[in-house]
Amino acid sequence: MSDFHQTGIVSTLHRFHTSSLDHLERQLAEFAKKRPITLVLPALYGDVKRDPMKRIVANLKQTSYVRQVVVSLCGADRAGFDHTAELVSTLPQRVRIVWNSGDRILHLCERLEENQLTVGPEGKGRAVWMALGYVLAGETDYLVALHDCDIVTYDREIIARLCFPLASPNLNYKFCKGYYSRVSDRIYGRVTRLFIGPLLRAVETVVGDTPLLAYLSSFRYPLAGEFSMTCDLARMMRFEADWGFDFGLLVEMYRKCSVKSICQTALVDTYDHKHQSLSAGNPDAGLFKMSIDITRVFFRTLASEGIAISEGLTKSLLTTYLRTAQDTVKKYDDDAAINNLPFDRHEESLAVHTFAEGLRIGGESFLNAPLGNPEIPTWTRIASAIPDFLPLLRESVDEDNR
Repeated sequence: MSDFHQTGIVSTLHRFHTSSLDHLERQLAEFAKKRPITLVLPALYGDVKRDPMKRIVANLKQTSYVRQVVVSLCGADRAGFDHTAELVSTLPQRVRIVWNSGDRILHLCERLEENQLTVGPEGKGRAVWMALGYVLAGETDYLVALHDCDIVTYDREIIARLCFPLASPNLNYKFCKGYYSRVSDRIYGRVTRLFIGPLLRAVETVVGDTPLLAYLSSFRYPLAGEFSMTCDLARMMRFEADWGFDFGLLVEMYRKCSVKSICQTALVDTYDHKHQSLSAGNPDAGLFKMSIDITRVFFRTLASEGIAISEGLTKSLLTTYLRTAQDTVKKYDDDAAINNLPFDRHEESLAVHTFAEGLRIGGESFLNAPLGNPEIPTWTRIASAIPDFLPLLRESVDEDNR
């Protein structure tokens, strides 16, 4: 059963089970006549080959209000591209695949580098950015929704609830973040539960409350991979190229958009996807690396808000985080007990200590190089630096899809 609380400064749109999916989709079909919708699917080819992608395609066949589907494909050779094209060929929407490993897209990336425009390595950040560029080049859509391709429990209600707040002229939001419970056979979502949440509380303890912390703390699931935004807003967005993508997106929205134009919406009751390993002994992989990348983004953001990040502050924050996260483990242990769910306290504690190490490494990395890795430039900047780039991108993608 959903709650009805508005506990932060970001509007929360709940899922009360009082409206049918058919009702939502009928309204969206009307809204989409004046506010066309594109769905972007960033996908590793490894995910394309798995069952969740087949489930996604089957559901998309019933989402007639979506005008276009753009699959931003990574890690695929020609055979992988052809296999992906065959899989999505049955969709009724206009479908395009952005082949990020293909020669045409790689050539465009080389041109960007020649103009001192860094777009990072092939990965989710660049995949999303390239797909948005293709959409923007068409100049026909009002909003774009996005979700990952590894959702085991996928349901087309995800798209409907992501699109409705922006498509409806009566609500008129500009950005919507999805959220859901990460509980199935056990409690998942370790990075959100044991890192992001305790870290935000620790920063509040050490440096005091700020508008940015109030904003970030409002999100129920800040690392959710599902969101929607207007195309006008997409032109102005900078993206992180690494694991800091989803967290960095919220920060960028804070800079570019009024909080009153931002909302979060409950998507589904049950959500499960491909789980990342903790990789406790390897800071270059898994959730360990994610905690490091998020720390870099977060510290850079705090510094941009006028908070002086020093070695002393990072040490105080590390100690406060560790204590807060350990207390959080106890709370979730109790939560699991009353709900008759398995809970491995040792594994949870190991995750906390791994994230604490990630916080330490990320903090040191920031102090050594405060600017860190450059963000992917906005499409507004790209259009200014290389006026013909967007038309070339659209032509390249269309040529790949012929």
